[in-house]
Amino acid sequence: MENMKLNNNLECPMLGLGTFMLSPEDAYTSTLEALKMGYSLIDTANAYVNERAVGRAI
Repeated sequence: MENMKLNNNLECPMLGLGTFMLSPEDAYTSTLEALKMGYSLIDTANAYVNERAVGRAI
């Protein structure tokens, strides 16, 4: 994965997985597969109502 340097000199992955509008089942499966492929940036939020599934995958 390619990273970009932020203004505070930390690095952030340029590619991440967004879980907005995914059902909990799809969020779990997508997160699991993304992690297997090397993703390290996973976006979730309480408002998405799938953060528990994302956490199980992690």
